[in-house]
Amino acid sequence: MQFVIAHASALSPAATQALSGLTLPNLERLLTRMAPVAEDLGDELSLSAPHERALAQAWGWPVADGLLPLATLSARADGLAPEGEGWGLISPTHWHLGTEQVSLANPAELDLDEPTARALFDVLRPLFEEDGWRLHWGAPTRWYVQHPQLASLPTASLDRVIGRNVDWWLNDHPAAKQIRRLQAEVQMLLYTHPLNDEREARGQLPVNSFWLSGTGPALPPPATDAVTLDDRLRGPVLADDWAAWAEAWQALDASRIPELLTRLDQGQPLRLSLCGERHVRHWAPQPQPWWRRLLSRARPHAAALLQDL
Repeated sequence: MQFVIAHASALSPAATQALSGLTLPNLERLLTRMAPVAEDLGDELSLSAPHERALAQAWGWPVADGLLPLATLSARADGLAPEGEGWGLISPTHWHLGTEQVSLANPAELDLDEPTARALFDVLRPLFEEDGWRLHWGAPTRWYVQHPQLASLPTASLDRVIGRNVDWWLNDHPAAKQIRRLQAEVQMLLYTHPLNDEREARGQLPVNSFWLSGTGPALPPPATDAVTLDDRLRGPVLADDWAAWAEAWQALDASRIPELLTRLDQGQPLRLSLCGERHVRHWAPQPQPWWRRLLSRARPHAAALLQDL
């Protein structure tokens, strides 16, 4: 079993402060009985988030930045049967125009109900299909687009862009120019649309653009179910709520980590993958001589290990 923890750490000063007060006794007990076996070093500006890279590696996919076809997996989970090359996830979003940058709000904050989302979907579909981009409904905040060019178009994970300057994540790939043009056309169409007038009258954010992610070549579905992703830390990180993030970490430490300790007690295989904003570090049980077991009784400090991710 491989247990992947997403958003285990972050680089902001507020995250560092939250880490400094974090106590995770069960994680420290677990790491005392394991050893680092591999690492995947990256940076905070990579298109694919570290936990996405960890999943791709576990599934045996080639890891190319921004070309992990996660949209096809999401589409299957939404009941679609994606066929052919080039699928992407379309997330209806709100782009906030600030004094110096344009930032992307979390789609979860839109509170899109299905009737409104379907109406927006129907309004925007012709813009995509005029250029040969086939749009498919999945859920209110998950639409899908299919076009052969998406097989080679690298795109940034939604987790990378939420709350940040979208300019950091737009590239110069030829197909990306069409996407940027579509984004501009969507913004013009929705700027004065009655659906957004109604939303703003209710105090809701208008839907004024979209984000494309999860693109890449057609790859076989994961052949193993021996990988578990725990992403309970995601929501607080994207909301920049570090008190809630610390509480979620402590809940994880009190619930799932003891289950992993039990697996070790039972001699079951285990690999732990801790994913921060830049890196992934993998841990696994390692046979140790008696003298090394004595030396390792001192628990590692979890906060220091997490800060290094």
